[in-house]
Amino acid sequence: MAKTKLEYVWLDGYKPTQCLRSKTKIVSDFDGTLESCPMWSFDGSSTQQAEGNSSDCLLKPVAIFPDPGRKNAYLVMTEVLNPDKTPHISNGRALIDDDDNDFWFGFEQEYFLWNPDTNLPLGFPTGGYPRPQGPYYCSVGSNNAYGREIVEEHLDLCLEAGINVEGINAEVATGQWEFQVFAKGAAAAGDQIWIARYLLERTAEKYGLSINWHPKPLKGDWNGSGMHANFSNSILRTAGSKDVYDMVCESFGPRVKEHIEVYGADNDQRLTGAHETQSIDKFSYGVSDRGASIRIPIGTVENGWKGWLEDRRPASNGDPYKIAARIIKTVKTAEVAVEAAI
Repeated sequence: MAKTKLEYVWLDGYKPTQCLRSKTKIVSDFDGTLESCPMWSFDGSSTQQAEGNSSDCLLKPVAIFPDPGRKNAYLVMTEVLNPDKTPHISNGRALIDDDDNDFWFGFEQEYFLWNPDTNLPLGFPTGGYPRPQGPYYCSVGSNNAYGREIVEEHLDLCLEAGINVEGINAEVATGQWEFQVFAKGAAAAGDQIWIARYLLERTAEKYGLSINWHPKPLKGDWNGSGMHANFSNSILRTAGSKDVYDMVCESFGPRVKEHIEVYGADNDQRLTGAHETQSIDKFSYGVSDRGASIRIPIGTVENGWKGWLEDRRPASNGDPYKIAARIIKTVKTAEVAVEAAI
């Protein structure tokens, strides 16, 4: 009888930043489908999701990926439910209002490879500083790029797992890297980012390193880490009008607080108005403007105002489910005015 490993992955209840948790279930004669993944449970009192006297939380499988790092194995992304099968308060995926998958998301996930022994990024000399940022972005060579073997291994694992990674690059600071994931459907995009994060954490484990998701782990004149959210819906993909894009962008202006609340903890340390960011308490948008809250890509303009927008505010430690849910909610507030204009 064939045995298969199912790694159930979920988000815990820690605040202000949730962490990944997982455990392995062994099943027999598994057919590789999501429908064949059973509901499971875990001790919520150990993850800040329940009290000890009523500790069971449920794991509802929502996406499945082959696990290229283990034999006869799959990664199962799950939502956390209460015992009555309602969404747990920590369940950001349940907030997404995108049943028809009309919203497409491309997340640009930045992060630092981190040395836990020195508590510094990979490539930082002990007791000193490297050269200022500049030579590291999209770099090559051992004096500039640190940890490429980890990044390349992670990329291969993601592709083998069926995650739609569209690219990787070394970022602006020492030991800082980025990968990009695109999916049609907000929930699918979030599922893939979380599984890609899980695979990155597990890969770094092998090398005795950790992943630092903090938006500003290096103080001073260093870029922080973001997770820029590129998004579109059918209106943005077919608008053909600058006025429509202006209306959608302007719908974000009155809702700065609501967005920042779900864009990641300690984001105020990153969104200062410097290092290619807008200040956390301000809102702006513009074509090709990397210092704006929302950038209108030049490709969208050149395509006759048919394309997508980039919200540059989300932090590297943000929850893509909650970020997407908030963006969708805001865009939908503009739809009545947009449809009238079209």
